[in-house]
Amino acid sequence: MEFRELPGERGLRSLDDIEFSVRGSLAPAVEWILDGSYTLFFEHYVLMYRDPNVAISGSIPKGAMKRMIGKMPIILARASGRGRVALGRGAAGEIVGVPIAPGQTLEVREHQFLAATDTLSYGFTRVRGLANLLFGGNGFFVDTFHAGREAGVVWVHVHGNAIEVELGPGEHLDVEPSRWCYKDPSVKMTTVPINVSAGLFASSSFALNRFTGPGRVGLQTMGVYLETDSP
Repeated sequence: MEFRELPGERGLRSLDDIEFSVRGSLAPAVEWILDGSYTLFFEHYVLMYRDPNVAISGSIPKGAMKRMIGKMPIILARASGRGRVALGRGAAGEIVGVPIAPGQTLEVREHQFLAATDTLSYGFTRVRGLANLLFGGNGFFVDTFHAGREAGVVWVHVHGNAIEVELGPGEHLDVEPSRWCYKDPSVKMTTVPINVSAGLFASSSFALNRFTGPGRVGLQTMGVYLETDSP
């Protein structure tokens, strides 16, 4: 098991020949200067600004009714053309760009993907577990990004600072449910109930997510519970 701190993107950077700039430090946003060679897609409400000649269009992903019931955004916006466009979640943290090679998939916790290149296919799943049954929750969504023949990039908003752990085959790590942000699909996630007792009249119960390798898990030092969350 190997841990490493991921430096948040700062200033002018390049991933897979795509240049972008991170603006701000406390609540960062990302600016791209589109050159017509690629399109970005994102949840529509994270748009910060654009040049007027950058076209913004929208689409509704499959399964939109499930997302609407789960109080998730149902419109994916797309930015194309030539000019500046900037996106930000208006929250403290860091931006991490994650390249995805052809044939690979990345799973990202809901409300944490900032943008992705249109070379990636997008989907989502709803995660349920024992804790949801115990505490009456509805589960949460995980966004999935898959690269077919072409590589792509997903930009993830990390609350606090980013730490990535590489799990070996069969290695386990229990994580507080709001403290992970992305993972490889090869990493299995289950729910583990924890009961803490300090005597006859003092006890508490909570749940952890157990991750089992092999693969990467992205962690964040600041936990943020969202409206759809139920660990």
